[in-house]
Amino acid sequence: MYVTCLDMEGVLVPEIWIAFAEASGIPELKRTTRDEPDYNKLMTWRLGVLKEHGLGLKEIQETIAKIDPLPGAREFLDELRTFSQVIILSDTFTQFAKPLMEKLNWPTLFCNELVVAPDGAITGFRMRQENQKFHAVQALQSTNFDTIAAGDSFNDLAMIRASQKGFLFRTTDQIKADNPDLEAFTEYGDLLAAIKKVIEG
Repeated sequence: MYVTCLDMEGVLVPEIWIAFAEASGIPELKRTTRDEPDYNKLMTWRLGVLKEHGLGLKEIQETIAKIDPLPGAREFLDELRTFSQVIILSDTFTQFAKPLMEKLNWPTLFCNELVVAPDGAITGFRMRQENQKFHAVQALQSTNFDTIAAGDSFNDLAMIRASQKGFLFRTTDQIKADNPDLEAFTEYGDLLAAIKKVIEG
């Protein structure tokens, strides 16, 4: 039996930090895991920028409330779930993800937690596990599931390569160039067909 593991931001929904960078007028917050492979380093830097500007969870959640899934994402997920179990593996945080999961019809999500002070300041973050996407795929395989994975960023490559089959989706030219052996798609229909082909053998 197959489980399809998908990244969230950039694959199903817009990048939260890019949307917040635009809403807050802080362009440096547009930096994502497409640009910085070290997620801990990236998040520590982001929290420093938030503190510098006096921004906290409330302001980010206000931006997230206005974010809709990427066009076609919900339909893609709905169709995919008719023939495959699906888990969203994301390095985002539960405090960010809930309204987006509602708009995607509540798929299963494995992610992380923010540490938030009583005044709403984000003071830290708890990663559920280092390299959690890779370990989630390994854990599924240890219970005799086959996995298919798709993502767009540096932090998706480990789960993509650990899976029986992996795909890049709407990734950067640099990541495609660095991983020429991985099939890359830009349309949900093409990714859906590729996943179905793997499952049907």
